[in-house]
Amino acid sequence: MYKLIIQAPDIATQNLKRLAQLAGASQIMAIRTGKLAHQAFKLSPADKAVESDVAKFCSEAGYDYAFVPMTAKFADIGLIVMDMDSTLITIECIDEIADMQGIKAQVAAITERSMRGELDFSQSLTERVALLAGLSESALDEVYTQRLQLMPGAEALLKTAQAHGIKTLLISGGFTYFTERLQARLGLSRAIANVLETVDGKLTGQIVGSIVDAQTKADELLKYRTELGLRPDQVIALGDGANDLKMLAAAGFGIACHAKPKVRAEAAYALDIVGLDGVLAYFD
Repeated sequence: MYKLIIQAPDIATQNLKRLAQLAGASQIMAIRTGKLAHQAFKLSPADKAVESDVAKFCSEAGYDYAFVPMTAKFADIGLIVMDMDSTLITIECIDEIADMQGIKAQVAAITERSMRGELDFSQSLTERVALLAGLSESALDEVYTQRLQLMPGAEALLKTAQAHGIKTLLISGGFTYFTERLQARLGLSRAIANVLETVDGKLTGQIVGSIVDAQTKADELLKYRTELGLRPDQVIALGDGANDLKMLAAAGFGIACHAKPKVRAEAAYALDIVGLDGVLAYFD
């Protein structure tokens, strides 16, 4: 049995009633966790067989929706795994680093194609990093201090997770320079990413060791889940690019966050309109 979660900055009453009719729901309840920066409602019980109709209606209305098992409780979650670039944070770090070299458009175009799943991630990352050779390491600090911002709702989600004793894993195809600082800043349990090689304070255009790719992300999720003794339905994963698909599939709640069309289409859940705090409404 499912509940239908509807979220958006503003939700019209007549639209809620229409969605309840579509889903066969007899109850409409406002979700008031005190942590959401938007409106959220729970319609229950909901018939998941009509998901395509609900999806069409919500797309036209500008709402996020999710059919969530009625039994889902945040207290049962033990692990949240998240991507960094364009998921936990609003930017793609490598694109902003490239801007320091005056080649942002060139690198961003490769990033976009990779995230859409049109290019092999490892190969595209190697090519992009090579273009950064000779750049001062101080450019990374400039990106972190001046351009990096958390995704809306990220802090609310993480603070709530930590209050429940939930472990957090930040795993990124980006770079440790940023993940390590975010781990310390946000109190994340674990962080994994690629290491940029530097010599005499300058980037060499090389990555140290193996690249964190889609399979690595899925493997590390499973490794941590096993370590914690959790079931798949006790794990949430958040990501936006094709490199996240295997990780999202490995979690009980794989959520595409402001994601590329391919990812949105394949993920079990999606947040396109609201911030990461929208995850909390799933478990009301």
